[in-house]
Amino acid sequence: MSERAAPFFCPYCGDEDLRPNEQGHGAWECAACSRAFQLKFLGLLAPATSGNTPGREEI
Repeated sequence: MSERAAPFFCPYCGDEDLRPNEQGHGAWECAACSRAFQLKFLGLLAPATSGNTPGREEI
C-alpha cells in the first residue's frame, strides 16, 4: 500500500511548516499561523458534455 501525499504548504498563509494533526486522517496543522485544516478527496468530476463549461470563458 502506498503512502498518501502530504500537502506542501498551508492553504491560509503559504508556510511549509506543516505537521499531522491528532484529529485523524487528512488533518494537518500549520506552526506558522496556528491553523488546523483537513484535506478530503471528494471524487472525480464528470467530463464536460460540450467544449465550453458554463461559467468559464473560452481562452
